[in-house]
Amino acid sequence: QVQLMESGGGLVQPGGSLRLSCLGSGNIFVSLDMAWYRQAPGKQRELVASITSGDDTNYADSVKGRFTISRDNAKNTVYLQMSSLKPEDTAVYYCHADVLTTDMRRNVYWGQGTQVTVSS
Repeated sequence: QVQLMESGGGLVQPGGSLRLSCLGSGNIFVSLDMAWYRQAPGKQRELVASITSGDDTNYADSVKGRFTISRDNAKNTVYLQMSSLKPEDTAVYYCHADVLTTDMRRNVYWGQGTQVTVSS
């Protein structure tokens, strides 16, 4: 079984920064594509940023130039550095990973989410 655990959310003022982390544990052989999604109240979950196993990145237009996704494969961890935060960034942020497990099965997994609130 694979678990993804996010951390680093919280309350921050507009213009501030936060760094989210997502630690993968369990029978992970290798993490393939990893990503961060978010869901604001009353809205659909949306892709924020993704990173491939080769470190190619992709960002939603709304966060380009402000957010940076990175990963540490040795630690099975993906990060989201968020800067110049805006109230519209307020949402629950979810980690998503495409994982090959030690029994050579490939599945996608979600974390439980971490709340980010941008408010003065």
